[in-house]
Formats: sequence, C-alpha cells, structure tokens
Amino acid sequence: MNTRAKAMSLFLLGLVRLLTGAQARWYGCPPKAEQRIYFANHQSHADLVLMWAALPQELRSITRPIAAKDYWTASNFKRWITTEVFNAVYVEREKKGDADPLQPLIDALDSGDSLILFPEGTRGFAEDPQPFKSGLYNLAKRFPGVVLVPAWIHNVQRVMPKGEVVPVPVLCSVTFGAPIALGENEPRADFLVRAREAVMAMREV
Repeated sequence: MNTRAKAMSLFLLGLVRLLTGAQARWYGCPPKAEQRIYFANHQSHADLVLMWAALPQELRSITRPIAAKDYWTASNFKRWITTEVFNAVYVEREKKGDADPLQPLIDALDSGDSLILFPEGTRGFAEDPQPFKSGLYNLAKRFPGVVLVPAWIHNVQRVMPKGEVVPVPVLCSVTFGAPIALGENEPRADFLVRAREAVMAMREV
C-alpha cells in the first residue's frame, strides 16, 4: 500500500469508527490469521466498508472484500478506493459470455487471500436476508480447507438511508459466528439454507 492509500485507509478507519463504532463481536470464533471466507447479510453499499473496518489490522491486510464491478468502478475515486485501499476483488453482477463469474474469487483464494462475501449477491431491504446464491457453495466445495465464518451486520442500512447522501451516525456492529463446513455429499440447497441460518443466528446474539 502506497503512502497516499495508507493515509486514506487511516482516514476511513477513523471516519467509519466515528460514525458507526465499527464494533466487532467475535462470538463463535476468535480473530485468527488463517484463510477464511467471511460471509454476511447485505443491505447497504456500506457493508463492504464496515466489514473491512471491523477486522483487526492483521486480518485486514490478508482479507479482500468482494465488490460489484459496475458500482465500485463507476468513478475514478471509487475505483481507486476499492483497488488501492480495500484491495477488493471485482465481480460482474451480470454473467458475460462463457466467463466464470467466480474466477476472480478463485484466483484470490488460490493465492492465499481471505475474502469477505455477500452470498445474497445484491442488497436486500427486508429484515431477513434473501436466499443465498450458489457462489458460496461452489467455493466451499472447491476449497475445503478454507474456514467459512458467518457474520451479521447490525444497523448499517441506517447509516446511509436510501436516497440520502450524508451518513447518519448510528452505532453498528459485526457479530462473527462459529465456522461452518460443507458436509460430505451435502446438497447445494441444504448447505445454502444452513449457511443463511448461521448468518441469521448471529442477529440475536
């Protein structure tokens, strides 16, 4: 990370913690420098930033958030932030030709990175998460040694209400749960339901 990106990283950490508290609650597992996929509910574009800020520095340095390419590269500033500060992995929300939309995630995991993933794929506005898409299952099947950690993001949708451009200070937190694993011969649908339930279970902790 260059000097400018490092300065922006420190500024964003301070801003996010001022506005939200960015509290991390390690309920089901400790913060540990092992290869992980953190997967969480998704209600705001700020989810990526809050998850990043909630991790301790030693985990932020090895963990890459997944970012929707069309949104996070829409301006030079967004592209710079997600590339230079967050070291994000860009994904296409719409499949293009025969390209595997998971390939950037596969490449990141192959290189030893951890990931922050939102299995709903797009933001939801209901209290419960939308059904999970198959990406998490496919990655769990391909990378059985990667630890899968569910997380629940509390209140972040209230920081930037729909239609507003100025953030509102609201206490937010991220609760990390006990890791889950793909069972031997476990059907995709069953695993995705179980993963979604693991995320929702952290809402009440």
